[in-house]
Formats: sequence, structure tokens, C-alpha cells
Amino acid sequence: MTKQERGIRTRLALIRSAAQVFEQRGYAQTHLAEISSQAGVSTGALHFHFRNKAAVADAVEAEAVASLHHAARTAGQRPVNALQTLTDVSHAFAFLLRQDVVVRAGLQLACDTGRRPGLKVHQTWAECVRRLLVQAGDEGSLADDVSVHDLTAAVVGATTGFLSMRRESEEWLTHRSLTGFWRLLLPRVATPQVLASLSPEGTAPVATT
Repeated sequence: MTKQERGIRTRLALIRSAAQVFEQRGYAQTHLAEISSQAGVSTGALHFHFRNKAAVADAVEAEAVASLHHAARTAGQRPVNALQTLTDVSHAFAFLLRQDVVVRAGLQLACDTGRRPGLKVHQTWAECVRRLLVQAGDEGSLADDVSVHDLTAAVVGATTGFLSMRRESEEWLTHRSLTGFWRLLLPRVATPQVLASLSPEGTAPVATT
């Protein structure tokens, strides 16, 4: 393994370690020594990659945003309408939240009032939702009385809210729960012609657990 490869591996280990500690303790209560210890590296190695705790948090958010962008691009490659793409991307996002501590911590950090604003995972998600709903409107898939602004708020609020409720019960963030959400919402917002072609459970090969 080259020195560059070791450096990349160490940086990624520190980001994952930081995500785990941020998720457990929150930004304000996290100490750099905890992050380096959990990653199995020295504090000096941590400072080689990150200037301070804020820089570590920014890196966690950046990785989370990159994962969300990747999921959205992958879902967007399938030949379906924009409402189905949005449904598929939401399932992919929920899967990431269930499986990837970096994505969960990135979303948590975005809402943490104890740190300065950085990359915002929930803002990235909101922009993705709005873009797809605007596209759905252009396609003629939305009912005439549906406001893109209001629908964006509803989708973002519900989907990110599932993460908070997950702390009470894992059931909130399951594939079944999100499918139920879309089964309720799609008949209200889609035109009858488009609704018949939509799959609330998603069309992508996303794990259902």
C-alpha cells in the first residue's frame, strides 16, 4: 500500500469514526481524542488531515452529501417519470439513513445548532425534491391544485422526520413505512393517468429491511 493510499484510508476511517461519535454524543459533546481513538490513530494523525473539530464535521457532511447525490443520480438514470424517480430516490435515501452512519450523522449535524453552518444534507435533499417536482409539473404529472412549494415541504418534512422518529422505533425508517407514506400521498398529488403507472414501493433494487 502506498503512502497516498494509507492517507486516504486513514482519512475515511476518521470520517466514519467521527460520524459514529457525533451521532452518539452530538457535536458539542464530541472531543477529537474520542474520534482518533475510535479510528485507531493518533491525535497527531487526525490533525494532519483536519485542522479542528469543525473541519471534521464538514468532512462528514460532505461525504453524506456525496452519497445522496450518488443515490439521486443512480435513480435518475432509470426511464421513469419524475414522480416515480422521486419515490425511488426517497427509498434510496431512507436506505442510506438506515445503513450508513455517515449519512445519518451528516443530517444530524446539518440540524445541530451548536456549530456554524456548513454543507447541509437536508438542503441538498430539499433541492433534489424540488427539482424533481418541478420536472413532474413540466411533465403534466401533478394535479392542477398542487403547489410545488407546499409538496416539497411535505415530502422533506416527512422523510427527514422519519429519522428522528427512528430513535423511538426502527419501524419509522423501514421500507414499509415509506411505502405507506407514498401510498397516501401519491393519489392526492398525481394526475389519474400518471397515478396508474406509479409504484409507491419504488422501482429500484433497494433493500427492504
